[in-house]
Amino acid sequence: MKFVDITNDIAFRKIFGNESKKKSLISFLNAVIDFPKNEQIVDVEITNPYQLGKLSDGKSTIVDVKAKDKIGNVFIVEMQIAEFDFFHKRILYYTSQSYTSQIDKGVKYNNLKPVYFIGILEFKIGQNPNYFSRHKVLDIETKEQVIEDVEFNFIELPKFNKSIEQLESSIDQWTYFIKNAENLTLIPESVKDEGLKEAYSEADKHNWTKRELEDYERASIKERDEIGRIEFAERKAKLKGQMEGMIEGKIEGKIEGKIEGKKEGKIEVAKSLKQNSVSLDIIALTTGLTIEEIESL
Repeated sequence: MKFVDITNDIAFRKIFGNESKKKSLISFLNAVIDFPKNEQIVDVEITNPYQLGKLSDGKSTIVDVKAKDKIGNVFIVEMQIAEFDFFHKRILYYTSQSYTSQIDKGVKYNNLKPVYFIGILEFKIGQNPNYFSRHKVLDIETKEQVIEDVEFNFIELPKFNKSIEQLESSIDQWTYFIKNAENLTLIPESVKDEGLKEAYSEADKHNWTKRELEDYERASIKERDEIGRIEFAERKAKLKGQMEGMIEGKIEGKIEGKIEGKKEGKIEVAKSLKQNSVSLDIIALTTGLTIEEIESL
């Protein structure tokens, strides 16, 4: 077996956004969202299903999958390879928009259903040492959740360092798959979940069409280019800062040198006047030096 990189645009949507292979998405959602056993998801409707034609134009920059379960709960699964300005604000706006767009003006608020955001990130966003974090609106003192319906879940891949032997939970198994699949040659024996098995099967390149593999490679090149642009911008900004520091240092050095030179000139003038018995007051007035400075010459 040869598995694809799950963080790739095409691979991500093929596995999580495939309407005919929903078992994987259902398993992943149940692993992430903390539903009681009797309330776990059994079926979903993918509202932006995987369509190869829409992905081959190379315009996709943010990969997401949206789905609803049978009672109307909304799920947004997003893959982010690089952090950008106002990342947190965009997520809040995007999730809030998915919440408010459920009803039109005049429709009762009780028709609104919860929205669950799941972000799979290839960068770190917080101080929590754990790779998985759940964010809700809570009372700071009592931790009571009075305002419900919106929840944010983050999987920070750089913080996940567990080996195959250390995997304990379903979320561990899924995160291991997302981060390490492209480096594996077999489905780990510890994988028992049917949805995760289906995901491994979908990630096997031998089950991909020629066109899918071409689009996969195109997306990989695009991702590398994007990372290259980010790294170039960071290097350019760093170099600019260094150059500005050097220029500022040179200017400050020149100014200090001129000031020091002028003072030395005044001292020489003061010495000459003092040797010719000119009064200290007149020397001070002429050179700008203090009486104390002149007396010390």
